[in-house]
Amino acid sequence: MYEFTIIVPVYNEEDNLNRVEKELLAYTNIAIKKTAILFVNDGSLDASLAMIEAICDRNEAFGYISFKNNKGLSAAIKAGFDHVFTDLVGYIDSDLQTSPEDFNKLLEHIDTYDLVTGVRANRKDNFVKNMSSTIANSIRRGFTNDGMDDTGCPLKVLKTQYAKRIPMFKGLHRFLPAMILLQEGRVLQIPVQHFPRVAGIAKFGVWNRLLGPLLDCFAYLWMKKKYINYTIASKG
Repeated sequence: MYEFTIIVPVYNEEDNLNRVEKELLAYTNIAIKKTAILFVNDGSLDASLAMIEAICDRNEAFGYISFKNNKGLSAAIKAGFDHVFTDLVGYIDSDLQTSPEDFNKLLEHIDTYDLVTGVRANRKDNFVKNMSSTIANSIRRGFTNDGMDDTGCPLKVLKTQYAKRIPMFKGLHRFLPAMILLQEGRVLQIPVQHFPRVAGIAKFGVWNRLLGPLLDCFAYLWMKKKYINYTIASKG
């Protein structure tokens, strides 16, 4: 019985998927929770889907869902949350700029917290990317007061019951800690490793790291005002 599912959003990552298979398969052998992998193919136009199908055919712990069209990272993550049945869920980007091994660092704290997120230590991105991410994180913290330093880090673990209650909206991947706090959950950030991208092309540029997060913050404020949170005390 699997306890933890790792969601892997994929959009045109054919050059990375062999390495993704190798590293995630290796992680399943050292994971402190019995782990399954769920690829979410976000309407890739290259050979990604065919490669994912082959990976899942030869690995029992691997499965996938595939979008008809490209819908973006937030949609891929939300679809993963909706299709997971383990008590714990996490996600990692298919560029593997973070290491699956670090999931164990996050899982060590998930009994006490409802979301544990990585913070990329010694980031290996270029100056422009680092600076735009720093500015975007500062903007987001000002709007959400979530206390998180790096919500863009693509390495997170959540309790699935909280993940499934997150409403769907574009940009949600930047607001996962804030969304858990709205549910009166507890969040924690832990330093994790970070590596340069070795294959494929980055999907986010300077403008969608700055303008996108700013616009999403206004959407978040509206959603926060309208958000409904409740707890069932009993039922019969």
